[in-house]
Amino acid sequence: MTDIPNQQQRVLIVDDDREMRESLIHLLQRAGWQVDAARRGQDAIELLGKLSAGGSGPDVILSDVRMPGMSGLELLEKLKCEKLTLPEPPIVLISAHGDIPMAVKAMQFGAYSFIEKPFEPTRLLRVLKNAANLHQKNLLNERLRARLFDLSGLDRILLGKSEVITSLRESILDLCDVDAPVMLLGETGTGKDLVARALHDLGPRAGGPFVAVNCATIPLERFEASMFGTVGGARGIFVNADGGTLFLDEVGTAPIELQAKLLRAIETQEFTMLGADAPTRVNIRVVSASNERLEHAVEEGRFRQDLFFRLNNVVLSQPPLRERREDILLLYSHFSSQQAELYEILVPETNAEDIAALMSHDWPGNVRELRHVAERRVLAARRGRGSVAEAIQREGEADEVPETLREAVAAFEKQLIGQAIKAHEGRMDVAAEALGIGRRTLNEKIVKLGLRKEELFRE
Repeated sequence: MTDIPNQQQRVLIVDDDREMRESLIHLLQRAGWQVDAARRGQDAIELLGKLSAGGSGPDVILSDVRMPGMSGLELLEKLKCEKLTLPEPPIVLISAHGDIPMAVKAMQFGAYSFIEKPFEPTRLLRVLKNAANLHQKNLLNERLRARLFDLSGLDRILLGKSEVITSLRESILDLCDVDAPVMLLGETGTGKDLVARALHDLGPRAGGPFVAVNCATIPLERFEASMFGTVGGARGIFVNADGGTLFLDEVGTAPIELQAKLLRAIETQEFTMLGADAPTRVNIRVVSASNERLEHAVEEGRFRQDLFFRLNNVVLSQPPLRERREDILLLYSHFSSQQAELYEILVPETNAEDIAALMSHDWPGNVRELRHVAERRVLAARRGRGSVAEAIQREGEADEVPETLREAVAAFEKQLIGQAIKAHEGRMDVAAEALGIGRRTLNEKIVKLGLRKEELFRE
């Protein structure tokens, strides 16, 4: 393992035998190490806490196994539970009474290595050096990761302190610098477009184009031309995304007739424009999204299994807002502040009734709905009235009393399609036939109108 240059390495020795402890201190100091020492396991934990809080700590711990009060194995297990400011250093265990079962147990507990007394000094120094190098590289990666997180502003893009949203932010950082296809799953309004954009902006393709397309909005007869372009005509979406990221939103609505060509273009990074004799090559990363589990679409014959397997190399699931309720107040506060600044008024005070309304609502529209409610509350506050409960209620009423002809048509279609799906017990082909439209058109309208089959049958 390559050494970390220009940095003195630090070791913490834990041994109740004074002669052994002093011998190890002498050996390691002569080898150029900075050495700390403790007689017992509890003393070592207290010292680690102080060093960690001060912004420094050992790169490796060298501990005896058999000690009074707390054995080396117990020290190892205890360290796993300690909340240190710095990452936990690797631990190397030594013992005059070691045997194979003890070595196996030490490794199972997470020890870096196990050395039996009497030991060869050069071997001990080599093991400690490798462990310290590993720790220093891990520290460097942590610092780079924290710096990237600060620069990316992911905590401002994907707000929340819940475990699921924290894990999602970490997954984005893990995946941003690789080219593997990523599939985003989540209900409408959970922010799949934000995640796709973050994967692009934080990766090596950030300088290239980010092209987002909703597959449900492209008519069947124009799908191939839109994706791949035509000779002498408009450039295709794949060409526009060359050198960057292509975000295929609602990919489950892509026409089954053209999914084979879509698969080939994604796999080979090569396709043929309409009217062209020679293929065109591109270099793109594909991120896809769906608000339904595509396994169901595969089972129903609406989505090719090979395309599904190609796209779901890595899957990120975005939780609905009702499953991260601890984030609701934080999000509402953020959106309220945004809207208050936009409309140049003070942020409306949030009282107990407002909090109760926020926490009791199911948020079928997820974060997008919460943002609209916050805006509606701020707008009402400009007139000196309003409450969160009224803002939520008006969101529902807006669907019942549309303000424009387009909204009225959409509301009527949503109601009619929902009734047809319920009447035919979720059999989509039969529902489409009863409505007098094709199955693909029905799928497009379901996505566009934000209908969810599971909610229809919960009513």
